[in-house]
Amino acid sequence: MAKCTFKVSIVGGGHVGVTAAYALLLDGLATDIVLVSRDVNKLIGEQLDLEHSIPFLQSTEITATDDYGLIAGSQFVVVTAGVAQQVGETRLDLVQKNLAIIEEIIPKIVAAAPLATIVIVANPVDILTYRAVELARLPEGQVFGTGTMLDTARFRFHLSELLNVSARSIHAYILGEHGESSFPVLSSASVGGQLLSTFPEYSPEKAMQAFQSARSAAAKIIEAKGSTYYAIATVIRKISHVIFNDAKTVLPASVPVQDFYGVSQVSLSIPCIIGARGVERQLRLSLNESEQDNLRKSADVLKKYL
Repeated sequence: MAKCTFKVSIVGGGHVGVTAAYALLLDGLATDIVLVSRDVNKLIGEQLDLEHSIPFLQSTEITATDDYGLIAGSQFVVVTAGVAQQVGETRLDLVQKNLAIIEEIIPKIVAAAPLATIVIVANPVDILTYRAVELARLPEGQVFGTGTMLDTARFRFHLSELLNVSARSIHAYILGEHGESSFPVLSSASVGGQLLSTFPEYSPEKAMQAFQSARSAAAKIIEAKGSTYYAIATVIRKISHVIFNDAKTVLPASVPVQDFYGVSQVSLSIPCIIGARGVERQLRLSLNESEQDNLRKSADVLKKYL
């Protein structure tokens, strides 16, 4: 019986890309991991360091290269390449530098691995995703961004601490921009099927406290240690499982939207069903008037940079 292979390529050799490779290696799902970066000497060092853990793990072929041709056959390509956010910067401050990088690498990825699901992680993820979709010209949904997946995870974590219930039992999203104009969707949030607003320990003040903690998390982490990479690497690991298993999982992904509560021609996060070939369907989550207004404000912020 032929072995089922799962090839993952990571474009970008910084903290996020290498930590994602490490998470995937520990996970054991990927049979091949290709690391792509201009700085091949550093990347070879990362490759060796990762390879030395293989005797304790599943066998995985690891390749370090600056040759995009070696990503051929990948089912999943992760784009982390870009200038990192510094202390005092917002994600939107990175627009021009990282757009130039996306415009260079997306055509190379598509040429080498046209069937791969491509996920944009680099920031500002919504702007880069919109441009990547334009450049790739692949079937709808095959290119998407991680968007507010991490924001949502942070939100659920902080809510879980305030409500004294497992974060895995909380179903609440942060949508819109992966940035300052993001917003929580509280009107339809639930805990184990019970509306969050009716949960005994809930209060609007606690919900906003959790949201503010989630929104300010990246800045605090960057100030403390320079960059964030562990949690987003776990997001990438999660997406890899969804793609490999064709899991049809609902996640808040950054995608170009068309007439979503009147918002069009911009990429931002909404709940999506994700499977082996990427985003299969965008879900029209019920939003109250205030949340619809926040969605439009978030879109307006992003459109200034498109």
